[in-house]
Amino acid sequence: MTRLLTGAALALALSAPAFAQDAADGAAKADASTVLATVNGTDITLGNLIALRGRLPAQYLELPDDLLYQGMLDQIIQQQVLSDTAREDLSRADEIGLENETRAFLAGRVLERLTAEPVDDAAVQAAYDEIYGNAEPATEYNASHILVETEEAAQEIAGKIAEGADFAELAQEESTGPTGPNGGQLGWFGPGMMVPEFEEAVKGMEAGEVSDPVQTQFGWHVIRLNEVREQEVPALDDVRPELEDVARNALVEAEVERLTEAAEVERTEVEIDPARIRDTDLLEN
Repeated sequence: MTRLLTGAALALALSAPAFAQDAADGAAKADASTVLATVNGTDITLGNLIALRGRLPAQYLELPDDLLYQGMLDQIIQQQVLSDTAREDLSRADEIGLENETRAFLAGRVLERLTAEPVDDAAVQAAYDEIYGNAEPATEYNASHILVETEEAAQEIAGKIAEGADFAELAQEESTGPTGPNGGQLGWFGPGMMVPEFEEAVKGMEAGEVSDPVQTQFGWHVIRLNEVREQEVPALDDVRPELEDVARNALVEAEVERLTEAAEVERTEVEIDPARIRDTDLLEN
């Protein structure tokens, strides 16, 4: 929320017992239309607080109800005071801003409702088929490398390894890459994760093999292929949460498209320089 809530919550902490008794006395009769305060003739109701609470960030929902109640009430009162003050001299920019905020709020409510709709198994299965239906097991590699600036240096290192030198120790001593202190270990990677020259060299190697020097944009590499594995296509249940998100997004997009097509939308044929969106002076006309 804002600083308004923080200050109000602090003030309430000093007077919570009295507030708690008042709340207990009227709890049985309260409903959404119950007026909690009136500001310049505008009623602030329990419904206003309930609606506000529903849109608070999660950390505020952890506050005790009594603190949150008074904090929100104080905030809405102050917002109403400021809102009334603003309405005394609304500019054209303010009016347009209110239009945009109202439009965005209502559109957001529809999207929230659509997003909350359950996704059935058929939609999840369709998302799985689209993403993984034709997927093949991907080969993944675990490799280490030693990176140096010149081919000569790489040849010398390759020769030392061929003579029995420890790869990891040489990487720590000689490699200019960020993996040097870790013995040159790159961990697991799949297709497209390394530059093409490096990837092609690894594809042609056997586990345990050390490459001849390989040049890339970063310099010269001596590569050791540690392991190879096949990354199987995941089962549906293993990726269900992600698939539900995909399916839900697809359903929301489809519904938004349906609603848009059903609406009466007429785009005006008018020549507009796109740069005019920067002209804030137009809002004052």
